[in-house]
Amino acid sequence: MSIVFFATGLFLVFILAYLVSYDRKNIRYKAILSMLAVQIVLTFALLNTKAGIFIIGFISKMFNKLIELGIQGVDFVFGGLENKEMSSFFLDVLLPIIFISILIGILNYFKILPVIIKYVGMALSKINGMGKLENYIALSSAILGQSEVFLTTKKQIGLVSQTRLYTLCTSAMSAVSIAIVGAYMTMIEPKYVVIAIMLNILSALIIANIVNPYEIKDEEDLLIVEEEHKMSFFQMIGESIMDGLKVAIIVAAMLVGFIALINLIDYVFTLIFHVSFQTILGYIFAPIAFLMGIPWDEAVKAGSIMATKLVTNEFVAMLNFKDMAGTLSEKTVGIVSVFLVSFANFSSIGIITGAVKALDEKQGDVVAKFGLKLLYGSTLASMLSGTIMGLFL
Repeated sequence: MSIVFFATGLFLVFILAYLVSYDRKNIRYKAILSMLAVQIVLTFALLNTKAGIFIIGFISKMFNKLIELGIQGVDFVFGGLENKEMSSFFLDVLLPIIFISILIGILNYFKILPVIIKYVGMALSKINGMGKLENYIALSSAILGQSEVFLTTKKQIGLVSQTRLYTLCTSAMSAVSIAIVGAYMTMIEPKYVVIAIMLNILSALIIANIVNPYEIKDEEDLLIVEEEHKMSFFQMIGESIMDGLKVAIIVAAMLVGFIALINLIDYVFTLIFHVSFQTILGYIFAPIAFLMGIPWDEAVKAGSIMATKLVTNEFVAMLNFKDMAGTLSEKTVGIVSVFLVSFANFSSIGIITGAVKALDEKQGDVVAKFGLKLLYGSTLASMLSGTIMGLFL
């Protein structure tokens, strides 16, 4: 049965992407099938082989330990303010992001992450036949985040075509920043976070190949990565600390605003229509969830979470999902969890548009014009990743 719903999910994603394709005649099916095969093999290996289980276990334990160490720093500063009877989301989940941000800064400072990105990107380009810049952005977005990644290629942003720009932005929106991965792992199972990050890199490129197919000439296939102004080690530490704090505060502010807004909308809908707004969204998304492999009796609940992520953000959706996950089947939990691990939501349109506009105003205007199509493509990438996850549950 999993194979049947895998087929229906793939068909749904392909049709929805095909309907908005810029150039249907030149879709590169060979590259798409190659990336899809890699995703299937990778997911199977991670879930069913000793090596894969070890890798997921190691990464999960590593982030759990990092969160634990980060909380020790939080406790030193805020220990007297924390309610010992209840976990504080801001103190125990968001503030440890600062510590993880420092570690990312150190790995970048000693050129460890850039080397990994370079060689993994070269391997990816052999599989998908796409440009160096496309593969660099796809990988770097999963580490640096959807807006920060463009700073490293600012010389090329103003030079790339509109079609290439769409692919770059789709990859950025489909990714997540590794700095907040630990926070995700406190709300959903770590193994699904790890698998989602890996799947989303290729899912975004697959969708881009359908929606936005193009060929790159050899002279266009260049990658110019900006070298940051060399700071001293301790300057870098200070910058990383401030970057981590900014992320924590921004996420906290968005949660305050979005959760209050959703509660207000729910209250109004319940008062007028005697049904909550999230329930309505659940019914709208239920057929999509069902075709991805989620049992029909759980499709409305799953659909409401998927829709919540789209209209708010992944943190709001994960917090809601955490409360209901215990009442759902393992298959539903896995598919929804993978779907949630990305930046594909309406607010990300503004974030990416602003990031590109800050580097090149003309290109920023281009991104703004295809903003909804960008969200559409990155949401399809999340659906594809969730569908592949369902095949193995």
